[in-house]
Amino acid sequence: MNEVTLVLVCKRPAPGVGKQRLAAKLGRKKTYQIAEALLMCALEDAADWPGPVVIAPAHAEDSDWARSLSIPHASRVTIVPQIAGNLGQRLNALDQTLRLQGMQHLFFIGSDAPGLLADDYAMARDALQHTDVALIPAADGGVVLMANRRPWPDLSNLPWSSNRLGESLIGLCRQAGNSVSAIGHGSDVDEWCDVVRLATSLRQDPRPARRALLLQVNGILSNRDGRDA
Repeated sequence: MNEVTLVLVCKRPAPGVGKQRLAAKLGRKKTYQIAEALLMCALEDAADWPGPVVIAPAHAEDSDWARSLSIPHASRVTIVPQIAGNLGQRLNALDQTLRLQGMQHLFFIGSDAPGLLADDYAMARDALQHTDVALIPAADGGVVLMANRRPWPDLSNLPWSSNRLGESLIGLCRQAGNSVSAIGHGSDVDEWCDVVRLATSLRQDPRPARRALLLQVNGILSNRDGRDA
């Protein structure tokens, strides 16, 4: 079985950076706190990953920050900063760089899908043994995991951050001659309703970073309007 590399594509959390739709409801401070807690969930998955891990920060100047992130049990961790451009261009460049380094089976995740379980990764890993691309669709039409064993086609013109992303990505990959499996389902955190849903979906999750995120969410929900001053 080919070794599978987990690629965490992320931004360094900071007040006012990213998650603007969520910030419109929660304010900058609470959105920053949620973003930090979400990143810890992704790092929790990276710590449990049985193969190589790549952390791909959004900017080269965040490389030292990425190196400082604690992933105690990961077998090998590499820092590969993203290039400038839209998400499709950045993923294409990452994909090319990692393949030049000998990594062939790649799992791309972001830092906003804390509902991903070990079973999800296992299903995607199994699917990638007999298909070129394995995706876990998101409830909002996006994707929460993108796995590939052949180079991505040109992703630059996909409708990123829209409810057409998943179906457009599947169509693009098939048009390029790649076989595609869409397995399971997931959800990411972009809107206030996604935060509310976490209060239910994480209630029975025993993983420490998820428990910490749930505490953050419950603290926000206990505030009537959910927004910081």
